Amino acid sequence: MTHPAKISTSATSAGRAIVPTIPYRDAIAMVDWLSDVYGFEKQGIVKGENGELQHAQLAFGDSMLAVVRVEDKKLGRLVVHPDQIGGAETQTCYVVVPDIDAHYARATAKGAEVVSGVEGNHRGDRSYTSR
Repeated sequence: MTHPAKISTSATSAGRAIVPTIPYRDAIAMVDWLSDVYGFEKQGIVKGENGELQHAQLAFGDSMLAVVRVEDKKLGRLVVHPDQIGGAETQTCYVVVPDIDAHYARATAKGAEVVSGVEGNHRGDRSYTSR
């Protein structure tokens, strides 16, 4: 199985070699939600002539995530969305935060759907899963 990868010389990625790109049906709402709920910082918002979001770059620490509209014809042909396959996720992000309890409190207070609460593992790491 292969996964699509866009190879670019984009100067807007600020030296980042890999920028995960996730398409959403309502990209503007998702950019606002990711910023508000999870603390992503809006770095660049590109809108088309009609005012619709073309793509957005969101930073989290030294990392970046790109959000695009699902209508993007090139990428849209290569990705299956959860609403097309019974709600199953087709992608995930592993986000490292300095204070898991504070991040969990913020995300749950803002309405993130918690799949599993904060728990530890055999390595001493603590994590939670939400969507």
